[in-house]
Amino acid sequence: MVSRKRRLMVAILILGLAGLACQASFQADPEGLAVTLEALITQSAQGAGTEAAPGSEATAQPTLESGAPGGVQPPAGMLTEQEALVRIYERVSPGVVAILVASNSGVGSGSGFVIDKEGHIVTNLHVVDGATDIQVNFPSGIKVRGTVIGTDRDSDLAVVKVSVAPEELVPLALGNSDDLQVGQIVIAIGNPFGLNGTMTTGIVSSLGRTLDSLNVTSSGAVFTAGDIIQTDAAINPGNSGGPLLNLNGEVVGVNRAIRTETSSDSGNPVNSGIGFAVSVNIVKRVVPSLIATGSYDYPYLGISSLPEIPLEVMEELGLERSYGALVTSVVPDGPAAQAGVQAGDLILYIDDVQVKLFGDMIAYLFTDKSPGETVTLHILRNGEEIDIDLVLGQRP
Repeated sequence: MVSRKRRLMVAILILGLAGLACQASFQADPEGLAVTLEALITQSAQGAGTEAAPGSEATAQPTLESGAPGGVQPPAGMLTEQEALVRIYERVSPGVVAILVASNSGVGSGSGFVIDKEGHIVTNLHVVDGATDIQVNFPSGIKVRGTVIGTDRDSDLAVVKVSVAPEELVPLALGNSDDLQVGQIVIAIGNPFGLNGTMTTGIVSSLGRTLDSLNVTSSGAVFTAGDIIQTDAAINPGNSGGPLLNLNGEVVGVNRAIRTETSSDSGNPVNSGIGFAVSVNIVKRVVPSLIATGSYDYPYLGISSLPEIPLEVMEELGLERSYGALVTSVVPDGPAAQAGVQAGDLILYIDDVQVKLFGDMIAYLFTDKSPGETVTLHILRNGEEIDIDLVLGQRP
């Protein structure tokens, strides 16, 4: 088994790190690295592919219908897409705030949105991390100080509390990100470059993406954040923490990061049209805990994996299609090790959820499972399929 693994060569595309949408952008690494499967198994994963594991909803808003294509007029009583966008902005923008932050490293800005009448505002952790002073500006002209009451480094979410009269607060309705489809129109409202109340539109470009978590192990390995929405709606520095909305005006995500490239002319980062948002279903699991206790506990497997299966490994395992999460390392004494999971195992299912990519497993753990619960891993090992029951731990 070991000698066979030593013969395997895999090509890994090193994924670029996502730039935080209120700060610096990122650049993708220029080329991949060829390494042996043995190296993947014996070395601790750093960055992409490191195992990650996370409410109350506002009152639902009236459904708005998009217009028919080709200029065809919609039936009587149904709004065109343009009318829907105008009404969504009128209804939603009063609940989207600008967040100005002072810290020992300087000043910054981001966005956030109201979720209840008690003055709780959702934003990104990286917007308020290390803040010595927080100012929250409402579209109505109200400006108040804010206090961070809960943070989560894995989802990059934070809750800020403000003291504002309930009648001045406009909570946004939370949708269901499981209902999203690639190609669906989405809307971003925020404060890019300090331009308060900016609205942009785009589509859902992809679902189930992963990003690096802000959570780092004692050995320096970076956990993975899952169930990330990719969109081409224009998101720029200052949009972080603002809502991503559907055509019903419901929040489906929290804008977190953008992918950028450096201009060959100016040397400055430029937006490449790829943005990322934390799914609202993660928000609905995490935020109530942040309000109640200040933190959220994630389930933990204790493995590292690759984003997808390389061709060389497919050939060695006799796979016709690339699917599954290849275990490259197992944390000693972690939940997976205690259950009998081994490096080189290919996870095909977790419970009844098919694992086509590593991100599928992470999304399921984030949105459906908690520490202490038991999951069943359906694994391919040495040409045989086996089931392993695993009790989830708590992520360090």
